[in-house]
This record gives sequence, structure tokens and C-alpha cells, in this order.
Amino acid sequence: MNFFQSIAQALTPQGIFWTLVIIALATFMHELAHYWGARLQGVEVKSFSVGMGPILARKVWRGTEWRVSLLPIGGYVEIDGMAPDTLPDGRMDTAKHGFARLPAWGKVAILLAGPVMNLLLAFLLLAGNFAANGVQKLLPNRAVLSQVIVGSRAEALGFKAGDVVTAIDGQKLPVQETVNGEQVGGWTRVQRTLTVAGPHTFTVQDAAGSRDIRFDWTPTVGGQKARLGIAYGADSSLTRVSLGGAFAESGGVIVQAVPQVLKAFGNLFTRFFTLNFSRDQGVSGPVGTGEIVSQAAKLGGWALVLIGATINLSLGFFNLLPIPGLDGGRILLVLVGAVRRRPLTFAQESFVTTAGFGLVMLLSLFVVIRDISRFF
Repeated sequence: MNFFQSIAQALTPQGIFWTLVIIALATFMHELAHYWGARLQGVEVKSFSVGMGPILARKVWRGTEWRVSLLPIGGYVEIDGMAPDTLPDGRMDTAKHGFARLPAWGKVAILLAGPVMNLLLAFLLLAGNFAANGVQKLLPNRAVLSQVIVGSRAEALGFKAGDVVTAIDGQKLPVQETVNGEQVGGWTRVQRTLTVAGPHTFTVQDAAGSRDIRFDWTPTVGGQKARLGIAYGADSSLTRVSLGGAFAESGGVIVQAVPQVLKAFGNLFTRFFTLNFSRDQGVSGPVGTGEIVSQAAKLGGWALVLIGATINLSLGFFNLLPIPGLDGGRILLVLVGAVRRRPLTFAQESFVTTAGFGLVMLLSLFVVIRDISRFF
């Protein structure tokens, strides 16, 4: 299978469509928050573009030129005073106006509005899902069998789909344990047990109660890996909640996601600076994102809602990173100017922002190359 066939197999037309829609909406709301953050403080917004690249259509409304651009991969707002204008004689207009005349808190409010909007969208999408579908809690100390293959060793031993493994070899599955330096759920002990030869006992529960299944196991047969014939994962429980409970659960999920997201970005930067192109389960590139959305599109609307929440969450946190060129980096420069009691000049800020933007572009290129290298 060649590269393009592999990509076509990973991405579906429906998945590509929904990926573009979700990213476009997340970006539009991000930029709209910047727009209102500026307008509410009396700062002019010269242009607002949905999409990037060549302009396909434009219309001036309320002093802003609203644009639709060719590439549906982002967008931007041009806020007066955030960058110097060019005078008719070619010199840069360094006079302070618009954004540049605002106090530090006003600038931070505009810059912070975009990421906060994405986090708010993630919060609302998660809350909507919880209110409609309930809260699903993982039970990592229970391994539920989702499938028992017909004619397999597992079927002969008496395993059934829906069985829940609660103990192995007389020991209850833990909620978490450390394996090779990483914390994993106790349900993963099923896989590790099947790499060890000898007699094993699985304690399983079903609607009728609890029973033990004892069997002798050999990890390899004729040089091939032996298979028990089960599909399994962490068990879960579903609880219906009120609207208030849905909001509380959504807020809890976002708070719990903070260290996970920071760890994922930290791992990405480590791999970037060491040129480690191996793929991990952290930050996905465009193909990886499209692949996930393609799978979600097959499951239905609420799966896409959860993906939309995840993308907004990632976009919000990513833009808060203190890298010049991102909102977080611009906020850092404003705070540095406030501490110095002297804002950075346009030239200084432009130099730092350009360097930061270059870093972001290199990081994006790294993610794309890492993303598609697995298809070669």
C-alpha cells in the first residue's frame, strides 16, 4: 500500500469535512472574541478574515472589512495599533493609537479573550454532552469483555461478552499500578498476565454473580503469539446528572486536563528539540486529527461534540503558551512592559514576535512530518 492509499484509508470524506468544520468554528469563535475584546474598549478592528490566504470575498460592515479567504485552516483579526502602519512616504507610523494606547490590563483582556473563548466552548460542549448522556466514570480496576470470539479458546473456557474481570490469580485488580515507570490502570493486567506461562485464574462477574475461570496458558504456540480470543477495556458506569451537575462535571474535566495537556506539550517540545519523530499519544497533527474525527463521525453526533470540545480545549491551552507569536507570548510581552513601566517598542516587539512565530511554524512543520511519517 503506497503513501496516498494509506492516507485515504485513514481519512474519510466525512471525517475531512467535519475536521474542517470543527477547526473553522473553533478558530472563528477565537477570533470573534478578540474582535469583541477590542471593540468593547473602543479599538477599531480593520479586518476580520474567516480562513487564510487569498481573499475570495469581502464586505465592509461597522468599520471592519469582513473577509472569506481561500484556505479554511484558520483566520485572523487586524486590530488597530497592534502593529505599526505604513505612512504614505514608506516610513513606519510609530504613533501610539488603538491597541497601543490601552493600559496593560486592556491589552491583556483582548489577548486573553480568544483562548478563554475556546475554553468556554469546550466547557459548554462537555456540559451539553453530560446533561444529555450522563457522566461515564471509568472503573480502571475492572476489565470488561466487550467481545468473545466465536470458536476461540476463551469461548471454550466459558468467557462471555459482558463479563467483568475483577481479580487475577487471586489478587484484585488495582485502580492503578506502575509499569515501566508509567501509571496504568489495573485492567491492563489482563494483557500482562497472558505473557506469562502457567496456570491462571480469572475471577469474573456477570448478572448472575461471580465465578472463577481456571486455565493453563502458554504465551506462544508454534512460534506464534497465542490468543485467548477476547476484546476488553476498562469498565465504566453511567450516571445521570442535572444541568448543574453537568456544569460541575465539565469544570472538573477541564481542571483535570490541565496537567495532562501541559505534559503533552512538554513532551512535544522535548521531541522537537531532540528531533525525535516517533509518534506518541499526545499532540496530533492534521492527519492524526482527521483520522480521529473520521472515527468519531462513524459513531454519531455526540462523538463529534466531544471531539469539538477536545479541539477547543487544545487550541485554548496552546494559545496560552508563553511563546511570542501566540496570545500567551503577547500577554507575556505586555506584562514585561508593565513591570518595566515602559512598553516594548514596535521594533522590539516585532523582532521577538517574528522569532516566536518562526518557532511556532517550525514546530507545526515538525508535527506534520511526524504525523505523516508513519504512512511511509
